Formats: sequence, structure tokens, C-alpha cells
Amino acid sequence: MRPFPELITDPIYNQPQHFNRYQQFWIKHIHDKRDLPFVQLVTIIHITVIPVAILLFTPLLHGWHWWAVFGIYFYFSQLYLKGSFGLMLHCLCHRKLFKIQGLNKYLFWFVCPFFGHLGDSYHVHHMGMHHVENNMPDDASSTMGYRRDNFSDFLKYWLRFMFLGFRDTFIYLFARKRKKMYTKVTISEVGFMLIVPALCFINLKATLFVFIIPFLFARLVMMLGNWTQHAFVDENEPDNDFASNIICLNTKYNHKCWNDGYHVVHHIRPGAHYTDLPLIFKQMIPDLEKNRTFVFEKIHYLHIFFYLMFKRYDKLADNMVSINGNFSDRAEAISLLKNRTRKFDLKKFSGEKTR
Repeated sequence: MRPFPELITDPIYNQPQHFNRYQQFWIKHIHDKRDLPFVQLVTIIHITVIPVAILLFTPLLHGWHWWAVFGIYFYFSQLYLKGSFGLMLHCLCHRKLFKIQGLNKYLFWFVCPFFGHLGDSYHVHHMGMHHVENNMPDDASSTMGYRRDNFSDFLKYWLRFMFLGFRDTFIYLFARKRKKMYTKVTISEVGFMLIVPALCFINLKATLFVFIIPFLFARLVMMLGNWTQHAFVDENEPDNDFASNIICLNTKYNHKCWNDGYHVVHHIRPGAHYTDLPLIFKQMIPDLEKNRTFVFEKIHYLHIFFYLMFKRYDKLADNMVSINGNFSDRAEAISLLKNRTRKFDLKKFSGEKTR
């Protein structure tokens, strides 16, 4: 196990002494100057990803030239930038970027599909259900009905969301009469199902590799992330954010993906700016200690996912942070890690609701 780190290296906001003209222009059009890195990312996407994606649909490229350009495009858009864009999108679900509403809509409805996200679909699921239900059984992406260290259970989880996620989300929102929400998710999902076949008639190969495969990849990555973020759930208090979420700190992932490792803090303070999360984390240390929150250092969600799939609880324990000795020893930490990955009997929860 690791001692509590003396230094938190994850990004916080340090205002530069001067802003260049590009930054000064955008500061006037965004709600928070701390979000300038988002504008810079969107600018890079418009200079690189979108023009090349359009080029792949044209007849200008043939044979190996098409595949060579696509290979570079895929690496840059789906491997190098995908995490940063996806977690920027997550931040923008909680805090709008642009003062001009049309620009926010443009970002969600035009730019998102190049990274496998469909209009307002992610926003509706995340804000309309996930943060409301907090991974409890009514959440369509809840992990509680699965054993979180079992790969076949993860496949079931991912495939269910792939084929039934839209249906489950729609039913959830419809039952609660949230018309605006279920209308948005319907237009987003059904619109994709209609537009993509139309694009196939224009260029089947480009549609497959620019939109369909990134969509499948995005859904896999999102489910892998949510699975790991909610892999450890306290059997006595499954709705306790401190005991049923995790934190990954002092990792390069937090620099690339806007402090996404601070999942406990995010669920408790969902409106907090990502640069504030390390500071709020320090304020929450007494609660983290009391609830024996799983805090990992130097590893991120992908590491944790593979450690779980191979049942390397020893590796997980080695990277856990002990806060003021809240775990007596490594063996106790491993025992608690295993306990919190157990599958829940969801019938128990549905029975409690009906009583």
C-alpha cells in the first residue's frame, strides 16, 4: 500500500500572466476562462479531424492512399484525442462552454459524431439518469447486477447497453414524464440510425470507418470507464458516494482527461470545475478516511479494469493509498476490495421499493 502523497500533481488552475489575442477573443465567448483548454482542443479538431474525415468521403483518395490517410486519422482522432474529447464532453454536460447556445448545440450535434457520440444522447443519459440514480438498480448503466471482476459479466454489461441502453433510458425517462429528456435521446439515437444508412450510399467505406466503428468504440470505452468507476460498491451502503466510488490521483490520465480520476468528488460535487477537484479532494480527506474510500495513486481506470479482469487484487492493493492508517494492512485491503466487487441481488432492491 502507499502512504498519503505529500504532493498532488494533478492539474489545478494557474492563471497565466498574459492572454494572447486568440485567447482574449474566446474568453469573451465562453462562460469560464478556465475552459480555454477546451476551446483549444475544439480548434485542433476543426483543423485536423473534421477536414480529414470529409476528405475520406471524397473521391480524391484511392487504394493504399486512402488507407494511409485513414490510419493517421484513426490514430489521431480515436486513440490520441478520443479520451480528451470524451471527458471534455462529460465536463460540458455539467457546465456549458459557450455563451452562444448555438455553438454548444453545434458541438454536441455536429462534432460529437466524429468521436462516436450521438447528439444529446450522452448528456441525457448522464444528467437525466446516471447522476439521479447514482449507479443504483434503476440506472441503465448500473454495475450492481454484475460481478465486477468477471470478464463475461463485463461483456454482458456492455452488450446490454449496446442493444438495450437506449430502450432502458427511454423507459426510465418516459415513466418519470421527462418529455424534454426522452425526446432528445430519441432524436439523437434514431437520427443516427437514419443518417448513417444514408451516408453509406454516398461512401460505405468512409461511413463505416469514420462514424460506425468510432460509435462502437465509444460505447465500449464509456462502459469500460463506468464499470471501473463503479466497480467497488459497498454492500451495506451502495448509495454512499464515498464507499461506492473511487479516486485515481497523481496520474497522467488526469492531465489528459481533465481530472476524471476524481470520481468520488465529482459525484458529490458534480458542478465543480475540473481544476477544483484536487482542492476539494483535500477538503474531503476526513470523509474519505472515515468511509474507507478506495484511493489509488499512479494508476488509472484502464489499469484497474485489467487488474480486476485478471483478479490481481495484490496489484490493486499495492497502489491503494492508506489515509491515516484506515486499512490495518494489505490483507485487509484485499479482502475489502474483493467484497466490494460482489454481484448484488437486485430482487432485494425491487422488493424494498414495493414495500
